[in-house]
Amino acid sequence: MRKFSTMLMAAMLVFTLAACTANNNAGKETDGKDNGDKEKGGEKVLYLNNGQEPTSFDPPIGFDSASWSALNNVMEGLTRLNADHQPEEATAEKWDVSEDGKTYTFHIRENAKWSNGDDVTANDFVFAWKRLLDPATGSAAAFLGYFIEGGEEFNSGKGSADNVKVKAVDEKTFEVTLISPQAYFLSVIANPAFFPINEKVAKENPEWFGEAESFVGNGPFNLTNWEHDTKFVMEKNDKYWDAKNVKLDRVEWAIVDDTNTEYQMFQAGDLDVSDVPSELADKLFKEGKVEVEDQAGDYFYRFNVTKEPFQNVNIRKAFALAVDQQKIVDFVTKNKEKAAYGFVSPGFQDPSGKDFREVNGDFNKTNIEEAKALLKKGMEEEGYTELPEVTLTYSTDDTHKKIAEALQQMFKENLGVEVKLANMEWNVFAEEQKALKHQLSRSSFLADYADPINFLENFQTGHSMNRTGWGNPKYDELIKQAKNESDEAKRFEMMYEAEKILFEEAPIFTVHFYNQVYLQNEAVSDVVRHPVGYLELKWADKK
Repeated sequence: MRKFSTMLMAAMLVFTLAACTANNNAGKETDGKDNGDKEKGGEKVLYLNNGQEPTSFDPPIGFDSASWSALNNVMEGLTRLNADHQPEEATAEKWDVSEDGKTYTFHIRENAKWSNGDDVTANDFVFAWKRLLDPATGSAAAFLGYFIEGGEEFNSGKGSADNVKVKAVDEKTFEVTLISPQAYFLSVIANPAFFPINEKVAKENPEWFGEAESFVGNGPFNLTNWEHDTKFVMEKNDKYWDAKNVKLDRVEWAIVDDTNTEYQMFQAGDLDVSDVPSELADKLFKEGKVEVEDQAGDYFYRFNVTKEPFQNVNIRKAFALAVDQQKIVDFVTKNKEKAAYGFVSPGFQDPSGKDFREVNGDFNKTNIEEAKALLKKGMEEEGYTELPEVTLTYSTDDTHKKIAEALQQMFKENLGVEVKLANMEWNVFAEEQKALKHQLSRSSFLADYADPINFLENFQTGHSMNRTGWGNPKYDELIKQAKNESDEAKRFEMMYEAEKILFEEAPIFTVHFYNQVYLQNEAVSDVVRHPVGYLELKWADKK
C-alpha cells in the first residue's frame, strides 16, 4: 500500500485522536511542467499518484489505503479531521450530547449539498450507516459501527435494521444512540466508512460509485474523470458548503505502482509528490530533500492457519523468528522505519505515562537458532519429513516485491526452506486474502482511531480484518472486556495480555512500523497527511 495512504501516526502523544501500472504520462493531460498551470488559465492543479486502482468509491467498501485518500476529498461525514488531526464540524454544523454521553444529535448544515444539487439530509446518513452495517453489504468496516446500539446484532444476523439506533428527527437532524459513551466517537465518524450516501441516487442506480459520470459526492472536490487503472481526476466542488476555502481547482491522480517511475515523473514535473526509491534514499536524505512524518501502523505478514504447514504454531513461530526486521529497514526499504517486534505501534501511553510498546516489549525478534529448533519441533509434531511447499504472496508493488525477496532469502538461509513467491493485482489479492486463499501473505494495517484496542480488535475470531483463520476464546474475551472497561489501568492490562497471546500463537509476524517519507514540490503547501492514513486536500494550495 502506498505510503501516503498508509496508517496511523506513531507519535500520538500529542493527539487525542479517535479512532488498513500506468505510463509516464498518466499524471498529466498536457506536456511540460505545471508552473502553477498559468498555461491553463491560472488554474491550480495538483498532480498526485494513487499507486493503484481504487478498490471502490463506495464508502463502506473502499475501506483501504487504495481508496481512502480519494474518498476523503470527494465526500465528507458529519465531522472532518482538521489540520491538527482533531475532529471538527463538517457536514454537521453542531451537535448535542445527552447527559449519559450515549445519544448524539447532529444538526446538518442547511447549505450542505450533494454535487448534483440535492440537499444532504439526515436520511442520507440513516441510509448509509445502516447500509454499512447490513451484512448483505459485506463491508470490512462494519465492525466500526458496533458502538451503535443494535449495530452488531444487525451485522451479525441476530437483529434487524429497525433496531439500529440511528434516526432522522427531521430532514436536517440526525440522531444516533451508542451502547456506551465512546471517547473517540467524533473522530471515528470522520472515517470514510461513515460518509453519507445520496439515498435517491443509490436506489436509482446501485452502481452510482463505479464511474465518474454517475458518482455523486458531497466533499470539497467532484470526481469528474476516471480512466480505470490509468488515472482519475477530481475538480473543485462549487456546491460544497465551504467551497470558498478550497484553493485547488483540480487534482489529477496517476495510477503508477512503481516507485522509480513515480520518482521519474516527479523529477519531470509530472507529479507534485513522490515516494522515495530505496536505491536513492541515502542520497536524498543526505541532500535534505526528504520529508518525514511519524505514523503508526504495521507492515506485516499473515499466516493462514487453515493451510499446511501453518496450522502448526511452532512452524509459524519458526518463520517469524527467522525474519531479520532490522536488515529489511536498513538495506531494503531504507526509509528510516522502525523495525516492528509487536503489533501495537509506539506512541500510546498507558495511565502511568509509559508507552504501550515499551511496556509490552518485543515479541517476534530475530532468533535464528530458536527458529531452527522450532521448525524441527513443529515438523516432528506434524510428522513431516519434508515441509509442504510454501508460497508467499504479495500485491504488485516494487517495495512489496523487494521485501518478499528479502524474506525468501532469509527463510532459505536461516531455515533452509525454499519459499516460492507470487504476486497479483491489488483488488484480486485483497479478495483472495479475505477468502483465506493465500498461505502466507503481506499486509498492512490502517488504524481507524488512536487507541491500542483498534490494533488488537482485528484478530478476534471471525473478525473481517483477521484474515488468518486464527481465533482464541481467551483473546476474544480480553478484547470484549477491554472495550467495556472504564478503569484505564485495567483496560491496558487486558490489552497487554491480549497482545502477548497474539504473538504466543503467531498468526502474524511484523516487519516494520510505518512512517511517511516523501518528496514534495516546493510550490505545494498545506497538504495534510492525517495520522489515520489519508490525505487532506481541502486546504492544499499550489503557487
